[in-house]
Formats: sequence, C-alpha cells, structure tokens
Amino acid sequence: QVQLVDSGGGLVQAGGSLRLSCATSGRTFDTYAMGWFRQPPGKEREFVAAINWDGSSARYTDSVKGRFTISRDNANNMVYLQMNSLKPEDTAVYYCAAEPLSTYYKNIYSLRSEYHYWGQGTQVTVSS
Repeated sequence: QVQLVDSGGGLVQAGGSLRLSCATSGRTFDTYAMGWFRQPPGKEREFVAAINWDGSSARYTDSVKGRFTISRDNANNMVYLQMNSLKPEDTAVYYCAAEPLSTYYKNIYSLRSEYHYWGQGTQVTVSS
C-alpha cells in the first residue's frame, strides 16, 4: 500500500503560478501510476493530469494543456503539478492519486475509478 500527502495549495491571483507536491510512502514508488484530480466547488472530482512510471509520458485534460505540467521524482517518492497561467476556473481541491501499474497493466491511468489511493487534498483558489 501507499500513503499520499498533498501540499502546496493556496490563494493566487489569475495569471499566477503554484506548484503542488505529493509525498508518498513505500519502497516501490516506481511501480505506481500517478495522477492529479480536482474537485471544483459543487462539482464532481475530475481528471487533471497523469504520468507513467518513469515520467517519460504524461496526459492532461484539455483545459490545462500548455499551462500545467506533471512530473515525478522516483528517487524521492514525489509527484508534482506545476500550474502556470492560473485561471479562476482552476479553483478546486486538488488530489494526488496512485494505483499499482499491475492493476490494469496500462501505461497511464486517467479515470477516477482506476485509482484506489488518494491524498487528503489541497485547496487552490484563483482570484480574478
């Protein structure tokens, strides 16, 4: 199993940047697919970005392409989400997610239902 701790959220003006971090436990971090999801106020949790085991491939939802970058540091069991050019519609609670690659034998997991391990969430608020 793996435990996830999200951090890095905050209040930022539109056009600003934030970097979210996800610290994970366990000794087999590079055997997990990782992703970021977000839940805007009053809405369902939605996919934001995902990354494969070694960071060589990533996937993004259309609304964040070109502005957000997901990355991972397998040596330190960390996943990051760099968020630039933030917009008010990016306001949400952001969650880190993890799932063993052996569950579905896919390179990248982008469905909420594919992940069983979640961080506690970190609030991102973008003011206009």
